[in-house]
Amino acid sequence: MASLGFNLGFSFSGVKIHQHRQVSATGRARVISCCSSSSSEASQQGISATTPPPEIELEFFGPKPGSDGTYPRDKAKAVSGEKLLRSIMQDNKLELYATYGKVMNCGGGGSCGTCIILDGRELLNERTDTENKYLKKKPESWRLACQTIVGNKENSGKVVVQRIPQWKK
Repeated sequence: MASLGFNLGFSFSGVKIHQHRQVSATGRARVISCCSSSSSEASQQGISATTPPPEIELEFFGPKPGSDGTYPRDKAKAVSGEKLLRSIMQDNKLELYATYGKVMNCGGGGSCGTCIILDGRELLNERTDTENKYLKKKPESWRLACQTIVGNKENSGKVVVQRIPQWKK
């Protein structure tokens, strides 16, 4: 029984797909091997697997202690440098606004909701002009969730956030 082998390669969105197919005498083709790579990796080192982007781990402390005296905690992960803190909180259904913010929600305009960054400030962008304007009398650890980018596409680590600090007394 004779067979014919051939290679097939194509790319889309910067990803290259390479397949080696074999066709049997009956005319059926089957994939013998298959691999994919990004175009930058393929040009640098041949065909290889892509590495996952760096992640930022987030831990959120609720604004009020529970009946046992401990503050509720929520955890989330985000790809470094891709999302605002506000978006991550909304995606994870975490309470974002205090009473005033719920009534007069600025929709991410930078004038109502705040967070305190307890740990991991070096993993966030610098304070924006909007933050400097609205938080000028607050400590540097206070941030506006809608202005805070989590990560810089290259770093990874953990950020600890106190949600809605204006509720804390």
